[in-house]
Amino acid sequence: MEKPLLEFTEKGIYCAKAKVYIDPWKPVDNAIISHGHADHSRWGHKHYITHHSNVPIIKHRLGDITVAGKEWGESFTVNNVKFSLHPAGHIIGSSQIRVEHKGNVWVFTGDYKTENDGVCVSYEPVECHTFITECTFGLPAFKWTPQREVFENINQWWYENKSEGKTSVLFGYSLGKAQRLLKHLDTDIGRIYTHGAVENMTEVLRPLVDFPKTVRITKETKKQELIGNIVIAPPSAHGSTWIRKMVPYVTAAASGWMTFRGARRRRAIDKGFVLSDHCDWQGLLDCIRSTGAEKIICTHGYTEIFSRYLREQGYDARTEETQYEGESSELNTPDGEDIKIR
Repeated sequence: MEKPLLEFTEKGIYCAKAKVYIDPWKPVDNAIISHGHADHSRWGHKHYITHHSNVPIIKHRLGDITVAGKEWGESFTVNNVKFSLHPAGHIIGSSQIRVEHKGNVWVFTGDYKTENDGVCVSYEPVECHTFITECTFGLPAFKWTPQREVFENINQWWYENKSEGKTSVLFGYSLGKAQRLLKHLDTDIGRIYTHGAVENMTEVLRPLVDFPKTVRITKETKKQELIGNIVIAPPSAHGSTWIRKMVPYVTAAASGWMTFRGARRRRAIDKGFVLSDHCDWQGLLDCIRSTGAEKIICTHGYTEIFSRYLREQGYDARTEETQYEGESSELNTPDGEDIKIR
């Protein structure tokens, strides 16, 4: 029996015919990288291939690496195996990786979402026979509100905090979520300040996207400057000594996990906005349907629940272990929440 086109190994997803790995988690010679988040792009590979807009991101994160950038849909062949990158819509430069050999087509999604966020290139369905999908939010409980409504709520929250003489501190990942927040904040309300980690990444991305003006918070920044304005910071800043400068402040987090009431409470966050750079339940199902694939491999998230549902719908679906984390490493269901499919 012939080996599958892509195999799941101890180093990562491997195409033996081309001797190429996809988003490997251990050092390899040749790696195709879907996007810049740390669980998908790791240090130590000899040669990297990724979308050209992801090149400055991974160079910023990984340092001096040997990397080649590709355009969307640009085919490149390795030992008669044809590869191409297609928009995943997750963050800037995020790609689905299409792999074809003798008419057999596999697609690895990495992480992806379908809503156009106004920052990265929107998700593009790619027909295939086997579809490797994340299912970070692979439960019916996850149903995203349209982005426009979420940002109306965020800006209203900021406006109300300003009227009360408080600083608004909004947490989002330094790469991806933070830039999405920046793009849609209403600067008529006030100024946008940033944590150093957010500002560093945004500086890397400014040549690619028109972001509003931001002000880096430094040791010289005065508390009075921040009052009434908004601060974008990574989740790790919450509870740190850094945040003391914001007093009096109100906190909020933008995450798909804010769907669960307990998530905000457990993180001691004042306000939660449900905003994710991943597909919700229906988005996952719609994407799978659009590929025409019969075989589905679920790699990270609610893999067992989601793959079981797909089998009930007639798909040849299974799970595979990886070291991908999805939206934060907090993939366990928050305490007390019911995750049964009804």
